[in-house]
Amino acid sequence: MITTIQEGYVKAEIHQGISTIEFFHPQSNSLPGKILSELAKEIHFAGTHDETKVIVLRSAGEKSFCAGASFDELMLISSEAEGLKFFSGFAEVINAIRRCPKFVIARIQGKCVGGGVGLAAAADYAIAVEAADIKLSELAIGIGPFVVGPAVERKIGLSAFSALAIDAGMWRNSEWAKKKGLFAEVHPNIANMDESVHRLSNSLAHSSLAAMAELKKIAWHGTDHWDHLLQERAAISGRLILSEFSKQAIAKFKAK
Repeated sequence: MITTIQEGYVKAEIHQGISTIEFFHPQSNSLPGKILSELAKEIHFAGTHDETKVIVLRSAGEKSFCAGASFDELMLISSEAEGLKFFSGFAEVINAIRRCPKFVIARIQGKCVGGGVGLAAAADYAIAVEAADIKLSELAIGIGPFVVGPAVERKIGLSAFSALAIDAGMWRNSEWAKKKGLFAEVHPNIANMDESVHRLSNSLAHSSLAAMAELKKIAWHGTDHWDHLLQERAAISGRLILSEFSKQAIAKFKAK
C-alpha cells in the first residue's frame, strides 16, 4: 500500500512475514500531520495482520532518517486546538508502536532530529549507521520534547534525556546514542546496517509470535497510562507553539 502525501508518502509492504513501513518527505523526511497519521495506521494494521511477524520502520534516502515536525505545518498552527491535533500525531505513532504486539525494528540511516529521535526511541530495536547523529532541538523553537520525551527517557534514562533536551543545539554522535541505549547497534555504512536489519528481521520472522508478544509486554511494562500522558504533553506543545518566540524561531530556521 502506498499513500502519497504532499510530495511525501508512506509505503508498506510485506514479504515472508516482514512488514516494511517506509516514509518519505522531501524536507529531510520531516513529519507533517498526514504522514504521522498514516504511519500510525500502518503500524496498527501490521500489528493486527496475521501474516506479519515483525515490522521494519524506515525512511527513504541516505542522509536523514527524520527531521522531526514539519516546520511548514508548525507555522500554520493558529490555535491550541490545532496545536493539540498536530502534536497528537506524534503521540499516535508512539502509542501505535507501544501497543503493537510485534517487534518494531527501526532502520536509522541518517540524522535524527526531534520527533525522529522519538521514533528511534519508541522502536523496540534500533539499528543505525555511524553518521546517525541525534539532536532534540525543540527548546530552540520555544517548545520542548514533551510528546517524545517519555519514549526517549524510557530508553536512555532521565539524565541523558535531560542533556539532550536542555542543550537543544548540540548534536550527539551515534556512539553516544549507542552507549546511552538509544541505538542497539551502530554500523560503519548502510550496507552493513541493512545486512543486520535483514538478519534480525528474518530471525524474528521465524520466532514464536506468542513469545515475542509476551516479551514486548514486559519491555513496555508501566506505560499503560501513555494514552493519556502523551495527549497531555501534546497540549503543552500545542500551546507553546503559538508564542511569538516560536513563530520567529521557526522563521529563522526556515530562512537558513
